[in-house]
Amino acid sequence: MGDVTVRTPERLRAAVPRPVTEEKGQGLVRRLRTPRRPRLWFEILLIALSYWTYSLIRNAVPEQRAQALRNADWIWRTEQQLGIAVEEWLNHAVNSVTWLIVGMNYYYATLHFVMTLGVLVWLYRGHPGRYAATRLVLFATTSVALVGYYLYPLAPPRLMNGGRFVDTVMVHETWGSMASGDLKNMSNQYAAMPSMHIGWSVWCGVTIFALASVPWVRVLGLVYPALTLVVIVATANHFWLDAVGGVLCLGFGYGVAAVWYGSLPHALPRSVPGGGGRRGAWVPGRA
Repeated sequence: MGDVTVRTPERLRAAVPRPVTEEKGQGLVRRLRTPRRPRLWFEILLIALSYWTYSLIRNAVPEQRAQALRNADWIWRTEQQLGIAVEEWLNHAVNSVTWLIVGMNYYYATLHFVMTLGVLVWLYRGHPGRYAATRLVLFATTSVALVGYYLYPLAPPRLMNGGRFVDTVMVHETWGSMASGDLKNMSNQYAAMPSMHIGWSVWCGVTIFALASVPWVRVLGLVYPALTLVVIVATANHFWLDAVGGVLCLGFGYGVAAVWYGSLPHALPRSVPGGGGRRGAWVPGRA
């Protein structure tokens, strides 16, 4: 009579093969969550496609002029009650210095693109292990902003009834905001809340401050969003509270990245393994 092999329940469970689809699904998720070296062609295509989609959706949101003006009046009254309604004073004060306001017009129209792309390039070249997660923060921030544009149409101060504010692009005839002059029909006039000038600039500032090694560069990272805040208010394109909305969207973006990667982007390894090797591979949830 042969030997009888007795299997414990644990061994029986171990002997049961896992479904192939389950293993593949877990492997795909693990692969997507693992930082890897970004590919230049893919990143250029992704960023271009993402911004085109963002612009298309933002400009497709119904303008709802009447509601946007009512919301602007409400925000203005609220800021006055809180004692922070300094937009009108700043707008008129800076507008009286021609060279300063003209410079701010060009700053508003161009620098948020230049700086944001510049930081992405810097991350791509110098911090490949943190690039995808930090880029996810930017994309999630911008995506949730679209919800704000749809749910809360808001006129910028320069379009409010009563002529309290100066539209500095129109007055000084500068090439400036897409929402002024000959370009105004190409952009949604009533998508001021939240401010992505602030969302993007604070993203740049936090990234530079957290990852730069040169002290004065880190300081400039903090100065940039502060200066951007002054510019968006002085040019009458946003209220102070629009900036708060932008920061809240950025907080959402960081939350999405932290959940997906199990860590804040800046805490991830700077480099990624090259050539597909396993040595030094990063495990999601572990810095």
